[in-house]
Amino acid sequence: MSPSGERLLEVAAEVYYAEGIRATGVDTLVERAQVSKPTLYAQFGSKENLVAAVLDRRRRSRQAALAAFLAECRADDPKTVLAVFDWLAQGHGREGFRGCPFTNAAVELPDPGHPARAVISAYKDWLRRTLTELAERAGLHRPEEVGYALLLLIDGANARVVVDDDRQAMLRAKEAAARLIGVDDA
Repeated sequence: MSPSGERLLEVAAEVYYAEGIRATGVDTLVERAQVSKPTLYAQFGSKENLVAAVLDRRRRSRQAALAAFLAECRADDPKTVLAVFDWLAQGHGREGFRGCPFTNAAVELPDPGHPARAVISAYKDWLRRTLTELAERAGLHRPEEVGYALLLLIDGANARVVVDDDRQAMLRAKEAAARLIGVDDA
């Protein structure tokens, strides 16, 4: 990808997250990235494809970061499941945190045919599968159900940040997860 394409991705990621996808027009993006409209279309073909590329880059980055974090944890320990909540809670404390970028994008992009929807679904499915694998390795009963329930807690905590700026929501979700999996010392 060209340097101007990289700049567009970086600017779009920042602006879409801070200001919203639908609220941000192509004119704003090209102005802030200091590139031309033809460059945007040559690199991505459309705003929709740019949105998908932004989310796909974020998906790959988050997957790599969580995988690296989990590599430092004991795979067979139920507390590793809870450590995911601690990892996510770090983001909740960051200035400008507005909830899960994938959920936010899904809300703004209701068309199931939008190219970003496949990226959003892939990320959420990957996170659910990761939680399920952790539950299975820890020997938890019905790990698939546990993985799904944990994802619901994570998504709910992210929503609490957006609705009420509740920066402790992920830690409360961790407490609920501890009760769910039967770990007393969260």
